Amino acid sequence: MAMRVVGALRDDIVTMALKPGDVISESDIAGRYGVSRQPVREAFIRLAQQGLLLIRPKRATVVKKISPEGVRQSRFIRESIEVEIIRRLAANPGDAQAVLGELIAEQEAASAAEDSRRFHTLDELFHRTLARLAGVEYAWQLIDDHKMQLDRVRYLTLGASSSRVAIDEHKIIARAVGKGDPTAAEAAMRAHLARAEVLLSQTINDHPDYFE
Repeated sequence: MAMRVVGALRDDIVTMALKPGDVISESDIAGRYGVSRQPVREAFIRLAQQGLLLIRPKRATVVKKISPEGVRQSRFIRESIEVEIIRRLAANPGDAQAVLGELIAEQEAASAAEDSRRFHTLDELFHRTLARLAGVEYAWQLIDDHKMQLDRVRYLTLGASSSRVAIDEHKIIARAVGKGDPTAAEAAMRAHLARAEVLLSQTINDHPDYFE
């Protein structure tokens, strides 16, 4: 139950249903998700460890503001692992291009509908699928545990133009994998993930109150 609350609360923080600086309480969150306070207390501790909440004894718990340094470290961890994933997959692609093509088509539909939440989910699924197809899905779990700060920035920039750029980059990655070209696949993945620095600068300018 605690892990379910962690997932739901984390999703609310990433998608800005709970914004940086918002004050929350165990009782409010328990009522929101229809659970007792014990799993909420456990979830708060886990999310505090992940840098999303600030628990202050005898004072209110607060959704932490986004750490620019945390975003940069998240990107470093993600790029280090995903580059190895994509090289492994491109060396033995199998039917990966067809599988990825179906996911990209769903992303295009979500982008056309301006459904940012759906697009974010499909974007995550694309990268998780790369790890699964490469036979190292656990590696994606390691990434997922360390990319929350980066996810918050990405969600804030998921307008139509940004999602279109991401889709085009996903297509380049899928084509490189389909050709069985690890070098091109690595270059495409590095270029895709490098955009995080641009998104960070953009988001700091657009939402300065959300950042430490």
